[in-house]
This record gives sequence, structure tokens and C-alpha cells, in this order.
Amino acid sequence: MKQKEILARLPYAKPFLFVDEILEVTEDGAKGSFNFSNGLDFYKGHFKGNPVTPGVILTECCAQIGLVCLGIFLVGAAKLEASNVQIGMSSSEMEFLQPVFPGETVTVISRKLYFRFQKLKCEVKMYNSNKDLVCKGTLSGMLKVSNDG
Repeated sequence: MKQKEILARLPYAKPFLFVDEILEVTEDGAKGSFNFSNGLDFYKGHFKGNPVTPGVILTECCAQIGLVCLGIFLVGAAKLEASNVQIGMSSSEMEFLQPVFPGETVTVISRKLYFRFQKLKCEVKMYNSNKDLVCKGTLSGMLKVSNDG
């Protein structure tokens, strides 16, 4: 499955889409990027006069790139003919090491720990444009495949 096909199957749209580009996806993991542009709404109130990307948004970005894009690829690689792949995060454990400021482009790299019984578990790492580790952790999600439009 090609990167553009995966992007088209993502169940998100702006302003809640945190994937700009999928750089690589294999059976073992995914790599992608996102730019946290200055105009994103959550910067208006987090924090006053000194905006920083909330940790929950960093976690969501890691999940969309590292878990959901990989899950869509794995389901496609399994040759399941599904028009709808739903993925819900079931657990997360993240450690935040550095802030992400408006205008920063990040890269997320995930490594599959396992994919069985419709559960995907990955180790994720996010890097800033200086290649500094921003956050890292473990994310798990459940996949549901349906053939309903």
C-alpha cells in the first residue's frame, strides 16, 4: 500500500489531522512528519504569551503517524478488502522531554512491538527539526475492519 493511499484512508480531517507526510512504512514500523503551524487554534490559549504544543496533541500526532498509519498499512498488507478501518487508541504511556513550539516540524518514528488479535502495540519517538528527541513512549490501539462505506 502506497503512502498516498494510507493518507486517504486516515479517519481525520483538519483541524485534527496531525500527519503531513508519510516518509516510510513497512511491516515493522512507520515514519512521518507534521508541521505545527503558528495558526493552530490551541496555541491561542496554551500558554498565554508563550504558546507550547500540549502533550496530548504530541501524543495524538505520534498515534496518527506511528499507530494509525501503520495499522492501515498492516491491514492493507494482510489483503483485507475493507473500505473502512477504524483504530481506537487503547493505551498510552508517554514521556515528554522537550517543548514543541509553533512553527516546528516534527518527525515521528514508530516500531511495531506486536500486531495480533486486532491489537497493535508500538514504540514511538518524536524528533524536532534539530533531531532532538522530543517525546517517546508506547501506544496501543484496537483495529476494527468493516466493509460498510
